[in-house]
Amino acid sequence: MTLTLYPAIDLKDGACVRLRRGEMDDATVYSDDPGAQAQAWQSAGAAWLHVVDLNGAFAGRPVNGQAVAAILAAATVPVQLGGGIRDMAGIESWLAAGVSRVILGSAAAKNPALVHEACRVHPGRIAVGIDARDGMVATEGWAETSTLSASDLARRFEDAGAAAIIFTDIGRDGMLGGLNLELTVALAQGITTPVIASGGVGSAADLLALREAAPQAAPGRIDGVIVGRALYDGRVSLAQALDILAG
Repeated sequence: MTLTLYPAIDLKDGACVRLRRGEMDDATVYSDDPGAQAQAWQSAGAAWLHVVDLNGAFAGRPVNGQAVAAILAAATVPVQLGGGIRDMAGIESWLAAGVSRVILGSAAAKNPALVHEACRVHPGRIAVGIDARDGMVATEGWAETSTLSASDLARRFEDAGAAAIIFTDIGRDGMLGGLNLELTVALAQGITTPVIASGGVGSAADLLALREAAPQAAPGRIDGVIVGRALYDGRVSLAQALDILAG
């Protein structure tokens, strides 16, 4: 089964950036034209785009609306969007604007009823973002760490009908040291919702390792992987990544 590649477009102050370990003051700017970046990934073969409003994640409300609009205008492939979306009005606004899938992160940890309601009203269009530090869920743009484990939170949404669980190991994010495969596979083994891996891809070898580890979960349980800095830095080309993930 082919794993889906989700090139990351993380937005800070209107620009495309990558953070290290989720630290907003440790950002590398890769493009000041999010629409052009979206078009570039699409032209290179990406079938999905993963977009995060980083300012919004910290503010608890959308901040980079213009940049997201530029991405939606430039891209014809589906876009999943997270960051600062905390209520049904925000969810419905972005879905109406052309976002294919809304990601609920902090809202999932703090307002699980919203996830259940959103999944019921918009089946197949809601993903749950679970960001973990040392296995424990972090919220509010990763500024707060809870006492809830990533696995426990994922299991809370087993009956919700979420399109996917996006699991990010914060300690590895942007560090290019490889995914936390052990925790990702364990998470996927414990639930039936598809899991998207995130945080730490630095090379083609990391993608190959995910490809080889994925069958440890049930078929289709690991849906794909989000890649950011490694693509921007040219450590792995998008074409090469697609080839590896296709098996």
